[in-house]
Amino acid sequence: MPMDADVQTHARTLAQRSPDHLRVGPFTVRYNPDWSLKYANYAIPDQDAEPTPADVDALITAFREHDRLPRLEFLPGSAPAVEPALLAAGFTVENRAPIMACAPDELLTPKPVADLAIDEPATDAEFAAAALVQHHGYGGTGEPEAGVADWLRTAARDGGVAALATVDDVPAGAGGCSVPVDGLTELAGLAVADAYRRRGIGAALSAHLTATAFERGCRVVWLEPGDADVERIYASIGFRRIGEKLNISLD
Repeated sequence: MPMDADVQTHARTLAQRSPDHLRVGPFTVRYNPDWSLKYANYAIPDQDAEPTPADVDALITAFREHDRLPRLEFLPGSAPAVEPALLAAGFTVENRAPIMACAPDELLTPKPVADLAIDEPATDAEFAAAALVQHHGYGGTGEPEAGVADWLRTAARDGGVAALATVDDVPAGAGGCSVPVDGLTELAGLAVADAYRRRGIGAALSAHLTATAFERGCRVVWLEPGDADVERIYASIGFRRIGEKLNISLD
C-alpha cells in the first residue's frame, strides 16, 4: 500500500477509535467535546465514499448540533467524489496542505540548542505546562481547554509520545506523536513559545519526538506542516513530501 494510503488509513482508524466519534452516512466525525479547536473536530470520508446531497446535509447538521464548524480533513485521492459533493453544498477549501513522512533510516540529527532539555511530561503540572505552550502557540489566549492536555496524556499512555521542552526550566516548546496504528503515528501539536522561536527548538523537539516514536516501535512518522517555513524545518531533519491533504469547511 502506498504511504499516503497508509496515512489516510491511520487518520481514519484513530477517528473511528475516538470515544466520542460520530458516524454520519459515509463519514466518521472526530468530535472532541472538551476541545473546541477546529483542528480537533473534523470528518473523514470512508475509502471511495460517494456521498449523496442528503449525506452532506446530515453531516452539516451533526456538526451544528454539536456546536462545531462543519469541517473535513482527508486525502482527496482516497475518495475523489467527496470534494465535488462538498463544494456543491457550499463548502470552501481552506488549503491543500502537504503531507510529509519520515522513516527510521531517514531521520537526521539537528544542531544542538544550548540549555535545552526535552522530557516526557509525567505530572499534572507538566502536562498542563505543555498544553499551555500548545494553546498559546496556536493563537489561543488564557487557559487551554481540557482536551489539549488529555490528547498528550493519551498519546503518552497508549504508545505514542508527548514532550515538553524547557530552557533553564522554563517551558519553551511542546508536541506529541499520536497513538500508533499499524506502525504509523502522526507528529502533531508542535508549538514553540514566542520568546524561544528561531533558536532551533522546533527542529530539536521534532527530531526528539520522531526518534522516540521509532524507539517505541513505529515505522513511519507523518505530519502536516503549517506553512512553507515549517515545512523547511521538517525537511531539514529528514521528512519528505508524500502527498497532499485537503482541509475544507463550511462557515
